[in-house]
Amino acid sequence: MSTWIKRTALAAVATAALMGAASAEVVYNRANSGEPETLDTHKTSTVQESHILRDMLEGLVTYNAKGEAVPGQAAKWEISDDGKTYRFTLRDGLKWSNGDPVTSEDFVYSYRRIMDPATGAKYANILYPIKNAEKINKGQGKPEELGVKAVDPKTVEITLEAATPYFIELLTHQTSLPVHRASVEKFGKDFVKPGNMVTNGAYKLAEFVPNSHIKLVKNENYYDAKNVQIDTVNYFPTPDFAAMVRRYEAGELDTTDDVPADQMKSLKERFKDQVKLGPYLGTWFFVVNSSKAPFNDVKVRQALSMLIDREFVADQIWGQTMQPGYSFMPPGVGNYGEPAYMSYKDQSPIDREDAAKKLLTEAGFGPGKPLKVEIRYNTTDNNRNTVIAISEQWKQAGIETSFINTDGKTHFAHLRDGGDFDVARYGWIADYSDPNNFLFLLKSDNKGFNYGKYNNPEFDKLLDDAAKELDLTKRAEMMKKAEAILMRDMPWIPIMYYGKSNLISPKIKGFVQNTRGVYPSRFLSKTQ
Repeated sequence: MSTWIKRTALAAVATAALMGAASAEVVYNRANSGEPETLDTHKTSTVQESHILRDMLEGLVTYNAKGEAVPGQAAKWEISDDGKTYRFTLRDGLKWSNGDPVTSEDFVYSYRRIMDPATGAKYANILYPIKNAEKINKGQGKPEELGVKAVDPKTVEITLEAATPYFIELLTHQTSLPVHRASVEKFGKDFVKPGNMVTNGAYKLAEFVPNSHIKLVKNENYYDAKNVQIDTVNYFPTPDFAAMVRRYEAGELDTTDDVPADQMKSLKERFKDQVKLGPYLGTWFFVVNSSKAPFNDVKVRQALSMLIDREFVADQIWGQTMQPGYSFMPPGVGNYGEPAYMSYKDQSPIDREDAAKKLLTEAGFGPGKPLKVEIRYNTTDNNRNTVIAISEQWKQAGIETSFINTDGKTHFAHLRDGGDFDVARYGWIADYSDPNNFLFLLKSDNKGFNYGKYNNPEFDKLLDDAAKELDLTKRAEMMKKAEAILMRDMPWIPIMYYGKSNLISPKIKGFVQNTRGVYPSRFLSKTQ
């Protein structure tokens, strides 16, 4: 019989006191910089969707106000001595918003559903550490073979393929949020509509008006409902950041989830300490379609990268809310160390431009035959100003640039569905603090996220070998070699490391800036 190492943690509890009369409805108006494409946890993939979903649904593990992984529906967990088996004990008396009991079978059903190829979950591979998950998701096994089982109504046991040091934090991701089986089976794809959607988190869905708002109301069946201070949360999709600021200034919004970077100086003067800035574990990229000419030529991709003046973009366009990015991963990723930087990181802009022009000449481009690049991007003021600035920098080497811009929902759907492009704007915010969460994006078999169809067997093998390595130091070395390959091949061009910028009304209490960029409404309160 195996030995168990007991790992427990106290449940996070909201500490904010009730403000005003108990009978007064407390309404929180929250900006969200994009319209959700879906509220199906097994088909979601964006940060904007995750904010809404984490308010409505709760997994075995969740985030507290500081962005730390803490017990959610599970009161505690135990980990086997070989690190491959996890047992989660559910809290007493858990209920769905319709009054049904939440049981271990709900989690078994949910994990099987996301791995079932019929579900079409583009993000299923984040859960591949679970035993047989990859095989099932690729149609080589049955969902019933997944390493998740209900030991009894209150105990969920998850078995992994190998010890995974980041597994607990991985379970905070929206792909681990459960769905209500009876609703899915009754309504099919419409189970996420108001009136149909059944939730187990602090809030439930009341309204979803596309391009207008999503209204959530307090779920009285939530186990910690007595400590949830805000009654109603209205999410407003606001991709126009300048309009977002105007609505905030008018009192229509209590918080923003971003700001127009080119207004940062003015914002600090007008709103002072209402401007909240902090680090954010993510990278702003250009994805290059390396599956088609001329972008399948590494010289072209390297030249495009070398010509970008990252300091100018971060300082002048983003108002120093972002940092120049010279590696695939931002500094500070757990289980790793320093990233593998571009070889030309410390070269002067002039030297980089000369080297880039030489590469373009070797690739067959120059006077009379300019390289033509079409950039696709999702429309925000910051993104528009960034791509225009970079196109001007590319122009110095004779590159001709054109643009296609769409709303975020359309842009990301185009990428996920395999649509054609030359270069596309993309951002990646870590789902868990480990190098694997960045590098897995470019594995050749990652159909959901490897948008440019990058294929390098050496890179793939390093990641496969690292997945089997239990020594974290050796594993980090393998990962760094893999990142160095990306910095050589440049299938995705890192441009900036993210920072997080918010406007927070003095009426909102309990807001904590954190590197995970998660701000659950249940931990906030609002004065009237």
